[in-house]
Amino acid sequence: MNTLAPDITIEASAARPSAQELDRALRAATPHEIIETALKAVGRERLALVSSFGTESAALLKVMADVDPAIPVIFLDTGWLFAETLAYRDTLIDALGLRDVRSIKPLEETLRREDPERDLWFSDPDACCRIRKVEPLSRALAPFAAWLNGRKRFQGGTRADIPVVEEDGSRLKFNPFANATREEIEAIYRDGRLPPHPLVASGYMSVGCMPCTSRTAPDEDARAGRWRGRAKTECGIHTMKTS
Repeated sequence: MNTLAPDITIEASAARPSAQELDRALRAATPHEIIETALKAVGRERLALVSSFGTESAALLKVMADVDPAIPVIFLDTGWLFAETLAYRDTLIDALGLRDVRSIKPLEETLRREDPERDLWFSDPDACCRIRKVEPLSRALAPFAAWLNGRKRFQGGTRADIPVVEEDGSRLKFNPFANATREEIEAIYRDGRLPPHPLVASGYMSVGCMPCTSRTAPDEDARAGRWRGRAKTECGIHTMKTS
């Protein structure tokens, strides 16, 4: 029997428990317990949190910082981000005492070859996301055995049935907020006195890259402003399988 977090135990026949074992053990766990378990399962040097520093990012970063503010945080600086997002990243680093935030950029050689006019977002948004998000993240995750992200089931679409823990190629992928409600996320902001993303006040409920993000109406889903008018709903980092 291998104890990974308070009151959470699993049967483990190998050094690292499987995603299925962890998912069963953590099905009713809190986000704090899930992150704590991930940390104990693989160790700080092998665990990363991937954050967009978007409109709901502070909640997950706050919970992580409460567990261990030195867990590496990967931030994808695509070259198309709002200036407000870059400023918010710096604000949260200071406010939460994050000790290891790594801003990862796409390769200049790839940008020159595949997007020399910076208009790929319009003609082929999937390709744009691939070279600016998916490939950089794949490189950034190379040293890690597991990663944390902020997807939630209440966001709907392809996220409606996500498990708490899943296999991601050779890595474990933890979804600490899979079971969280919108009210629970709001409570983390309120209780932690977390600053909102600067663009929320302007009607942006979900923020990605500038060309593919628009404001949302009060009666729309929070992610309705992402890739508006297209069938696309994900950038690709949550549909890829890393090696």
